Amino acid sequence: MATEYPSEPRDHFLPPALSAPFEGRTWREFGYLLLSLPISIAFFTFAVATVSMGAGLLVTFLGIPVLAAGLAGCRGFGALERARARGLLRLDVGDPSPVRARKSGLMSWVGAVLKSGTSWRHFLYAMLHFPWAVFAFSVSATFWFTGWGLLTYPLWRWTFPRYLDEPGISLYGDSDGTRFYLDTPFEIGATAAVGFVLVLATAWLIRGLTWVDRLMVAGLLGPSTLDTRVVELESDRGVVVDTAAADLRRIERDLHDGAQARLVALAMDLGLAKEKLAEDPQAAARMVDEAHGEVKVALQELRDLARGIHPAVLTDRGLDAALSAVASRCTVPVTVEVDLPSRPAPAIEGIAYFTVSELLQNVSKHAQARRATVDVWRSRDRLMLQVTDDGRGGATLPVGGWAAGSAGSGLAGLAERLDAVDGILALDSPAGGPTTVTAELPWRG
Repeated sequence: MATEYPSEPRDHFLPPALSAPFEGRTWREFGYLLLSLPISIAFFTFAVATVSMGAGLLVTFLGIPVLAAGLAGCRGFGALERARARGLLRLDVGDPSPVRARKSGLMSWVGAVLKSGTSWRHFLYAMLHFPWAVFAFSVSATFWFTGWGLLTYPLWRWTFPRYLDEPGISLYGDSDGTRFYLDTPFEIGATAAVGFVLVLATAWLIRGLTWVDRLMVAGLLGPSTLDTRVVELESDRGVVVDTAAADLRRIERDLHDGAQARLVALAMDLGLAKEKLAEDPQAAARMVDEAHGEVKVALQELRDLARGIHPAVLTDRGLDAALSAVASRCTVPVTVEVDLPSRPAPAIEGIAYFTVSELLQNVSKHAQARRATVDVWRSRDRLMLQVTDDGRGGATLPVGGWAAGSAGSGLAGLAERLDAVDGILALDSPAGGPTTVTAELPWRG
């Protein structure tokens, strides 16, 4: 994974085309190209020498360890190149996965190095970067010093008559010995103008050359696509595990503080009613009637809890009916539009339901809206959700609440849940509203 950090924005009086030669980025990138030549020579020489020696010694026992040592050294040079790209190109390339030997011991490590595709990619970088570094160094240095030399020609022309006994730069000479010099005021000014054009062009030429270096460093010295995907899956697995644990704690808390407490109180009331049945039938009847009401409340809490785990209407009738039921419980009028040709994967359908449910809860609690809309549609292989309200706006993502100063909206946690299934959560909530939250999920999990 590679991340390019942009330079800090600064206000320039000149347009970018004219200010580029004087920006720090141009000088850093030119320094990168100058350093590339000696470093690439050392890298190329080491890689060729060690790998060739190891290949030549394969007929003996020493060949394989020497070859592995050469590849390990290439990984060391790769770390240097990533640090150089980070410092001069502002390109942060992640470290590739380390060599993991299945068993302890030298030969196990040697086998792991030789089997590592990352090690061979570092060797390939050494082979490819050397000729490119020679080309980039030659081109950039030629244009750079020629451009600045011509631009500053009026400042150092005096050296010609003093030390060379010539009036200025000699462009060409005729066969009869006549030579043409740039020594008149017009010619000196024209030379500086040509140098200025070269300086401007060189800045953008250097950016083009370092763009190739960025591709090579990110593509050959960074983690592979498989390694990056493994890291993402490990992170997503952690989010899923934490989310499941939080849901279990919430269900246990709701059962303990809600329905379970009511059922315990109900059992106690029925016990008292049983004792009073013979002595005071009317009091017992009142207690039974109160217990009947408690049963209804407990049943409703159990239904709400079951709906929070996975609503039956979602399984039976799909997102349209389930989201309409959620919208009917919102404190503001909600318009629901679901346009799906078929039903997505059950897991994705459940995440979509809880996403909309969470967003509508935020509308009820924090948005101070008068109405809201929910739109659900399919775009190629993605399920799109959009919740819009006309409330006060000012929501932030991922840190903070639904609006400024209102914590507990759960937008950060919601974004993590979607990211765990390769989903995306986007928020547009200017101060004063309206607020639009768009969620994107894979159609099949």
